[in-house]
Amino acid sequence: MIFTNGRVILADTIRDDLDVEIREGKIAALRPHGRTPHAIDLGRNFLAPGFVDLHVHGALGRDTMEMSLESFRAICDYHARGGTTSLLLTTVTAEINRIISVLARVRQFRAEIPQIAGAHVEGPFISPQKVGAQNAQFICEPTPELIDQLLAYTDVIKRITIAPEIPGALQSIERFASAGISISGGHSNAWDEEARAALGCGMHSATHTFNCMSSARRRGIYRVAGFLEFALGEPRINCELIADGHHVSPTLMKMAYRAKGAAGISLVTDATAGAGLPNGTAFELGEKKCVVKNGIGLLADGSALAGSVGSMIDLVRTMVREVGVSLPEAVAMASRNPARQIGLARKGEIATGNDADLVVFSAEFEVKQAFVAGEQIYPR
Repeated sequence: MIFTNGRVILADTIRDDLDVEIREGKIAALRPHGRTPHAIDLGRNFLAPGFVDLHVHGALGRDTMEMSLESFRAICDYHARGGTTSLLLTTVTAEINRIISVLARVRQFRAEIPQIAGAHVEGPFISPQKVGAQNAQFICEPTPELIDQLLAYTDVIKRITIAPEIPGALQSIERFASAGISISGGHSNAWDEEARAALGCGMHSATHTFNCMSSARRRGIYRVAGFLEFALGEPRINCELIADGHHVSPTLMKMAYRAKGAAGISLVTDATAGAGLPNGTAFELGEKKCVVKNGIGLLADGSALAGSVGSMIDLVRTMVREVGVSLPEAVAMASRNPARQIGLARKGEIATGNDADLVVFSAEFEVKQAFVAGEQIYPR
C-alpha cells in the first residue's frame, strides 16, 4: 500500500510532500508526493509511527492479571483506538506463582495478538513505603530463587520495576540486566546514593516519574536528593511519564521536559481496567477496589490514584497543548523513546526498513487508523 496526502511525522520534522510505501509489513520507501494509482489518501491527517506503551495493566474492565486470551485482546483492541501498536502487558504486586502464570499466558497468546511486545513486571520487588495502589501484602525481596523463576521468561519480560534500596535489589538488577531486561526503578523510597548504585548495576529508567517515589528530604542537618531528583538529573535515566494531566501537573511535566529533553522521556498510560469506562464505574487493581472518577482511577476510598484511564493519544495531546512541546517531540516520547528502551529497533520511527507500525490521527488528536506491520488493527 501507499499512503499519500498526509502530514508525515519524522524524527524531528513534519513533511507534507512525502508518500509512504508499505511492502511486506515494512516501510519500503519514502518518496516525493506524486500521482499514484490506488494510493490511500490520508486527507491531510497526520501519519506517525505507532505508539509504544511500556506500562499497561488493562482497559474496559479487563486486567492483565486475568491472564486470558479474551482479556489480552480486549486490552490491546482498546489501546489501538489510542494509536498504540505495541505494548507491554503489566503485572501488579501479587504472589510470585500468579505472576509466573501471567507470563506463561503472555508467552502462549502473544503470537495471536500482534500488539503484545512482552510483559512489564511491576512488583513485587518494591518499597513498603511507596506502595501506591499496589497490594502491600505480596511485597517481597528478590531472592536468588525468585529471580531464577522469572529468568525462565526472559523471552517475555521486557521490563521490570524494582525499588533499588530494598535488600537484594542490586544483585537482582545485575542479573536481570545481564539477561537483556530493561530495569526501571520505581515504587521506591531510595536516597540518591542508593539510586546511583542501581544505575551502576544496570538500571536505566524510572517508573511513572513523580509518582510513588522519594524526593528531596533532610537526613540529619543536610538535604539529600531522593529518587525523583536522581532520575531528573541523571542523563542515563529515561523517565516514564503519565502525561494524562492528572498524575502530574503541567508545571511538573514542564520541569521534567526541561530537565530531560524530549529524548529522556517515555510516555506511558499506566492504564488500568478502568480505562474506557464511564465515571462512577467500579473496577479492581491487584484485588483492590477502585473507581473511575473525574477522568482518573482512584482507590475506592479515594486515598490514592489507581493508574490512569487514558490512552496514548491523550498523552501526546497533553504534552503538546499543556506542556508546549512540539508534535514531533511528543510523538517521539510516545514511540521511538519507549521502543528503544525495550530493544524494538525497527519500531517507533517512520524510516525505510522499519516495521510498518503506523497511526493516522487528525489535528484534533482523534485517531483515525492504526496499523501493525501494514495490517489495519483499528478500526477493524
